[in-house]
Amino acid sequence: MKKLLAVGGVLVVFILGGLTLAAGPHPRDWWGLVRYALPRMHRGDLKVGDLAPDALLVSLDGESRIPLRGKVSGKPLVLVFGSFT
Repeated sequence: MKKLLAVGGVLVVFILGGLTLAAGPHPRDWWGLVRYALPRMHRGDLKVGDLAPDALLVSLDGESRIPLRGKVSGKPLVLVFGSFT
């Protein structure tokens, strides 16, 4: 019985450690990962050389949408996600 509890405890520690690495240190982050992200994770079907799917960008006024493919038109594009404030 003690060995079973010890093995169970070790498994819990490994599971929580893996969730900490994947989601973040707070238990709310683990719950969000398990509840929302894991069921929706899937592999896409894009292959090397395929065109990326088009995306709609929201303008600064929050009203209009701009298709990304229309703005690129064959020129290189760099998207930076982050905050510079």
